[in-house]
Amino acid sequence: MEKSLFKNHRPVAIWLYIGVGMIMIQVLIGGLTRLTGSGLSITEWQPILGAFPPMNEQAWQEAFDRYKQIAQFKHLNSHFSLSDFKLIYFWEWFHRDWARLMGLVFFFPFIYFLIKKKIDRSMVNPMIILFLLGGLQGAIGWIMVQSGLNAENLYVSHIRLAVHFISALALLAYTLWFAMKVSISSDQILHVPNLKKLNIWLLVLITLQLIYGAFMAGLHAAFAAVTWPDMNGQWIPDGMLMQGGFWDDITHNLITVHFIHRALAYLICIPVIIWTIKTKNLPVNSLLRKFRLLPLVLLLVQILLGILTVINTRGEIPLIYAILHQFVGMLFLLAFVGTLFLSGGRQGK
Repeated sequence: MEKSLFKNHRPVAIWLYIGVGMIMIQVLIGGLTRLTGSGLSITEWQPILGAFPPMNEQAWQEAFDRYKQIAQFKHLNSHFSLSDFKLIYFWEWFHRDWARLMGLVFFFPFIYFLIKKKIDRSMVNPMIILFLLGGLQGAIGWIMVQSGLNAENLYVSHIRLAVHFISALALLAYTLWFAMKVSISSDQILHVPNLKKLNIWLLVLITLQLIYGAFMAGLHAAFAAVTWPDMNGQWIPDGMLMQGGFWDDITHNLITVHFIHRALAYLICIPVIIWTIKTKNLPVNSLLRKFRLLPLVLLLVQILLGILTVINTRGEIPLIYAILHQFVGMLFLLAFVGTLFLSGGRQGK
């Protein structure tokens, strides 16, 4: 009976997994938008008309003139030509249009599944939460951009950026969880409470690390230390905890933020290794056992990409390494969201 039920849910699961992929792409486009300094290039929010870029030179010039009114242009990009503006405009426009596309991809199949009765009662509340999270993410994004459209700020606050980033990851994790819930039967989910508890603590640490990853991107803190394994020739670099207050230092001091980001990466290694060892005695045919090495592999790749990003940061941050670092970071998070799902079965199952 359960196999038949999950077969009926397969189209919904595929739709949700497509959503997971699209959200990941959106986060990566957002990373490129920030790293290229493009986030404030579009100074208006037009949900429908904004789907199209300026269609002629006059429209382009008008958009450029609006950009010239904000602090970022006046104090940072006053040397920009119209062609320079078009480049940064593209990333912000692409970021917004991908969000519009996601809205369509989520909305129209949802209507179709309702009509075809592919969505049962147990899915209604999760669907509502999913759409609310999506709408909230869009609202946070616009509030974040609007906060930087003034005569004072050169960039959007890295704190707001981190909120936008983490809310996107919450949407991503929730969508994956929902997809797994409608595609994986209960007999494939193990009851391993000790492993589940360690998994939860790992997700807390990973979330904290991702927040500091957003701080790194928002503050361009990679420039604060471009050597590895030391930091500017020191293991504990000068200048930490000297900004005037503990909270200010751990959130705004570039070298402190960079140090914490590195330290968290090393710290996370320990529970990941312990978690991997604890999974060696799981049933051989279980999904959790099959994917037990994936988090450790992703962690090692993520650390390598972080190192490559740092040592290749000179006049500018290497975009390819930075974006790959962000991508693998998302995979690492999702790996532990998945393992948490697979280890949370009921006793006796």
